[in-house]
Amino acid sequence: MSATPRTQAPCGAWTSPITAAVVAAGATPLSGVALDGDDVYWLAGRASEGGRNTLLRQRSEGTIEELTPAPFNVRTRVHEYGGGALLAAGGTVWFSNFADNRLYRIDNDGEPVAVGAGGALRYADFVPDAARGRLITVREDHSSGATYPVNTICALAFDGSETVLVDGNDFYSSPRLSPDGRQLAWLSWDHPRMPWQGTELWLADVLDDGTLVDGRLVAGGADESICQPEWSPEGLLHFVSDRSGWWNLYRFEQGVVHALCPREAEFGGPHWVFGNAMYGFASNGDIVCTYIEQGVSRLARLAGGTLTAIDTPYQEIRELRVQGDTVALLGGAPTIAAEIARIDLAGGTREVLARSIEQLPDLGYLSVPQSIAYPSMNGRTAYAFYYPPQNKDVAPLPGELPPLMVIGHGGPTSMATSTLKLATQFWTSRGIAVLDVNYGGSTGFGRAYRDLLREQWGVVDVEDCVAGARHLADQGLVDRERLVIRGGSAGGLTTLCALALFDVFKAGASYYGVSDLKGLDADSHKFESRYNEYLIAPKARADAVYAARSPINHTDKLARPMIFFQGLDDKVVPPPQSEVMVDALRARGVPVAYLTLEGEGHGFRKADSIVRTLEAELYFYLRVFGIPVPSTLPAVEIENLAA
Repeated sequence: MSATPRTQAPCGAWTSPITAAVVAAGATPLSGVALDGDDVYWLAGRASEGGRNTLLRQRSEGTIEELTPAPFNVRTRVHEYGGGALLAAGGTVWFSNFADNRLYRIDNDGEPVAVGAGGALRYADFVPDAARGRLITVREDHSSGATYPVNTICALAFDGSETVLVDGNDFYSSPRLSPDGRQLAWLSWDHPRMPWQGTELWLADVLDDGTLVDGRLVAGGADESICQPEWSPEGLLHFVSDRSGWWNLYRFEQGVVHALCPREAEFGGPHWVFGNAMYGFASNGDIVCTYIEQGVSRLARLAGGTLTAIDTPYQEIRELRVQGDTVALLGGAPTIAAEIARIDLAGGTREVLARSIEQLPDLGYLSVPQSIAYPSMNGRTAYAFYYPPQNKDVAPLPGELPPLMVIGHGGPTSMATSTLKLATQFWTSRGIAVLDVNYGGSTGFGRAYRDLLREQWGVVDVEDCVAGARHLADQGLVDRERLVIRGGSAGGLTTLCALALFDVFKAGASYYGVSDLKGLDADSHKFESRYNEYLIAPKARADAVYAARSPINHTDKLARPMIFFQGLDDKVVPPPQSEVMVDALRARGVPVAYLTLEGEGHGFRKADSIVRTLEAELYFYLRVFGIPVPSTLPAVEIENLAA
């Protein structure tokens, strides 16, 4: 039987079953993977319930139950980005509730019971100290009324009383208690460093009364990033360090640090959120780990310095948890949306427990990305995933090349991955190619690549996005006259700079993007308040460089249409960052659209917000490029478009 011939239609106007509503309803954010005995826990986002996170558990017999019905929202705002909001240990579950910042405890399938003060006190990254009747946690105290909160490591007793164990540093993470309860390890760092620049790993003895003594520095410093300290079952401290130029695994034993698997690969990642894990210990003492090479994750067993692959279909692996012979993880691949899986190491079996997308579109509508490396400026090589348009029902008009959407990820030390995302397929199934760029500064390619962004934010990232668009146009794969760029947060700065400083892109979309670097410093929360000293310039040179890099100072060079999206509750990149840019473009007569969203912060969680923004962005591009607009697509006001 011959295949049904495809109809021809202008690129961008292809009919697709991957609607904005499908994107919003079909993708459930999954996170917070935890193991406790035979039970697996995880968090699932509920876009239809205001974006709240609910805690789910699968018992060993296979039943799945919800432990935190509405209005509970399992989320913490420590460092604003949160993470590490739950702990499951010994049949008891602890979690942070977003609305009141309180910790709650669930015992023996009972109802959640509040513990601790909450309110101005926020908690994250808990570990149990059952013998002393307490949790050890990172605490962020906003009660003083000072400009920035005070961060400590504290002990929270099961009766709600609190004792500060470690203080004096600007930031803490990853408190980890040894199996015998007699030693505590933790990470700390101070301004102006971010944790992926330099952290310190400390170790102290724990007395019977719970106090700490003999604190000593184990590893790390101003130019060494340590992450994920963990204790082996035998009581040996392990950690990940980038001292070799790559985040590799190490063991601390009798005062000596031993490299376990030197390799040009990343066994760790940047600490944007608490609770990251990329390795753990199996029942026989082997290390089960995931590592990243050239932007692709692999799962392996490490024993005696030898890595042995563990077969999985995943190319992105996060939140790896290991207990006994059980592995739980969050994984994805080009045709696999993010999913929670349990792997039995002894039997070699894999069971999918939860999928972020239960009903995948037909493969005929899915674009499988190509991992590409291409030349950028000043002799650099940049990396990206290229998604060609794909729709089994529709083909381009004769001789037509597709528009290209270039995406600069946020972070800016984040990493574009190849995991199936309906938000990307929304564009490719309509005939718009996508280039998801891992510009210089991205994770997954070693410290030297990450440090390419040192004092070069708004330069290297922009150049790599521009070079990627030119590369595909030169290859004859995309239409040079219909190149667009979009980005959120740090990627929004990339977008704005690319449009202001290069005449390559013909339109752009900024999602809560940074336009005024000096204003960002003034409005920023504690975690990122000194980040620009690394990304832009030290304070002594900051004013001049800020002025040169801030898009708001280059609006006279902007002549391309733009659409802006902004959450009105955003504390990371506040609304004035978008508003000043919109006002400037409006005054200059440049086509501009601006959509604000009430109740949304840094990143949009609500289903109606996701639908509204995707449809508005599509409408904007269709109007700008003169592509027929479907009658079902809601109109958006675009000022100055006639001009």
